[in-house]
Amino acid sequence: MTVDPVSTSMLASTADRERAIDVLKAGFAEGRLGKAEFDERAARVYAARTYADLAPLVADLPAGPAVGFPPPAAPVPPAINGLAVASLICGLAEIPTLGLSALPAVILGNRARQQIRRTGQRGDGLAVAGLILGWTAIRLFFAAVIIMMIWLALPPGPGTGGPIGG
Repeated sequence: MTVDPVSTSMLASTADRERAIDVLKAGFAEGRLGKAEFDERAARVYAARTYADLAPLVADLPAGPAVGFPPPAAPVPPAINGLAVASLICGLAEIPTLGLSALPAVILGNRARQQIRRTGQRGDGLAVAGLILGWTAIRLFFAAVIIMMIWLALPPGPGTGGPIGG
């Protein structure tokens, strides 16, 4: 077991020393330590100030190396990219804004994906959803414009008065 040198220089608490004494007691009860060796190690445990002082006293006993060392810190997940969240919000706001937020959704989604690739943040799915919503609204807008232009360019049918009337 390799031990981080930073953690071995940390000061040992009373609870750490008590755990080391418990390991020594178990070793003495199992016959791994004689009375004199137990007494000598116990005195050194109570005098220990750091984890580095405690480790060699219990290293040769079962559960010895793990005693007294703090558990490794859990890794912190990367943050969610703010531009990705903004892209999704703009994409969802297209209906109430009548499509005005479609272009910002696309721009923010592209920028968010660039930042996510560069920084390793989370939120790529949010950015993609914003892009899909933005591009869909833009396509629907241009399709509506083209349909309107075609409708206006058609000659009036007989008796209908045409698209403009009269």
